[in-house]
Parts: sequence; C-alpha cells; structure tokens
Amino acid sequence: MAKVAFLGLGVMGFPMAGHLQAKGHSVTVYNRTPAKAAAWVGKHGGSAAATPAEAAKGAEFVMACVGNDDDLRSVCLGEAGAFAGMAKGAVFVDHTTVSAAVTRELAAAAAELGLGYVDAPVSGGQAGAENGVLSVMCGGSEDAYARAEPVIAAYARICRRLGDTGAGQLAKMVNQICIAGLVQGLSEGLHFAEKAGLDIVELVEVISQGAAGSWQMANRHKTMADGKFDYGFAVDWMRKDLGICLRTGDEIGASLPVTALVDQFYKDVQKMDGGRWDTSSLIARLRKLG
Repeated sequence: MAKVAFLGLGVMGFPMAGHLQAKGHSVTVYNRTPAKAAAWVGKHGGSAAATPAEAAKGAEFVMACVGNDDDLRSVCLGEAGAFAGMAKGAVFVDHTTVSAAVTRELAAAAAELGLGYVDAPVSGGQAGAENGVLSVMCGGSEDAYARAEPVIAAYARICRRLGDTGAGQLAKMVNQICIAGLVQGLSEGLHFAEKAGLDIVELVEVISQGAAGSWQMANRHKTMADGKFDYGFAVDWMRKDLGICLRTGDEIGASLPVTALVDQFYKDVQKMDGGRWDTSSLIARLRKLG
C-alpha cells in the first residue's frame, strides 16, 4: 500500500480517490474548494491539505484529475504546487484530459526535479469512476508506469501504457473522436425512429445485438428517449476535449471532418443552455430542428 495524494475532487476525482482509500492506500486530498475536500474526508477517511504542495509532501504517488491545461499547471507548478512538495523519485499521475503539449511541458519540468510523470487520461465517465471500472490510457517511461499501474488499478478495469510521454493524451483524443461520431449517429437513428413511430426500447433490444450495438446505445437510449441528459460527461467538457482533438489534428495533418461537424453541433446545444447536459443531448438539437 502506498502514500498517495489526490488533487481534484470533481465527479470523477471524488470517487477515484475513494477507491484508493478503500483499497488500503493512505490518501491525502486537495480540492480548490476546501468544503469538497472536507466532505471527502467525512465520507472516506484519509486527510485533506490546504495546497497541492502540502498534499504531495511525503507521497509516493500524486494523482490529479482537474479541468484543463491551466488548471493542471496551477496544481503542479509554483511554491504551492505539487512538484514543490514531492520528493525525488515520486511519481505524478495525471488523469486530466489535456493537450499533449502541456503534458510534455510538465513531464519535462518533473524530470528536472527527479520526478516520474505518467499521463493517464480515463474513459468510462462518472459511472465508471464510481464503480471503479475506468479504462486508463497511459504515456510515460516504462519505469514510472510500472510503479504507478498497481495504484491506478484501484479504479481501473483496464490500464495500458501506449507509449512515451503524451501517448495517453493522444489515445484519449482518439477516444473522444470516436465517441463524437458515435453519439451523433445514435442521436440521428433514435430521432429517425421517433419520427417513424417505432418503439425505442423494442427497437434497441433488437439492433443492439447486431453491428449497431455500442456502450452508448445500451446505456443511453432510454434516457435519450426520455429527454433526460443528467447522466455523465458534460457538453462543455466535451467541447474542450474536441477542441484539443481538432488543434492536434491540424498539427499532425489528420483530417477530422465529422469531429469538426459534431463539435459545432455541441456548440448549438450550448446555445440551448445545454452546456451542463451530458453528451447524449445531441438528440435534443435534432428535436429542436424538427
């Protein structure tokens, strides 16, 4: 069992840190809103710290799950940042979905201090975090990954190193690209079915057993049919991720026409005051159009 710090207690980080504590690790948490950290300690035990540096002091592993590139820099760097509190040889594991550029920047800063760094974005949403069955895609040195993997296992269904620093973030971009097109296709299919007068539940029971089946279809068709969009990853965050995908696509020469189109569809959902709806809300846009 390890001494671990966990930075960021949002809908993903809160349960992920809880799984670490439940598995017997000694966990100290930090959250920008101290009340959230206090609530975590009240539920799971462990301890809370006032700054990332304090949380990281003495920790063998420091996990982070925050919002974006700037949020990640803020918890890593500076006198109050985690790197300042970490001892040489400790490993920083970033579960945030950020750009490969900031990943390489921070990994280089960590290396200068003698710290390991693993970029380890996750897929599986809030339910995956709560149930401890996330898919974790990692980049970094073989040594840092080998040390971190048994700790990450507390909340992972599968964890895999896919290459050097940045490979985890690039893999997460592939994940988001695939989801974007899939959810739009599912939305169009269900919208078509509604217009055609088909029973959604009976329809999906049949087609989900064939080539059209997917996690999104199995887990979201009923809530989409009911117009309920409070079941996971928010549109605002998806647009952040797709922006990273599109910028990286331009940098490496990858053509992403469907991703660019779906990103604009999510922009339309934001204009419908749906920024905090989950990503399956693309069907709401189609219903509005008729």
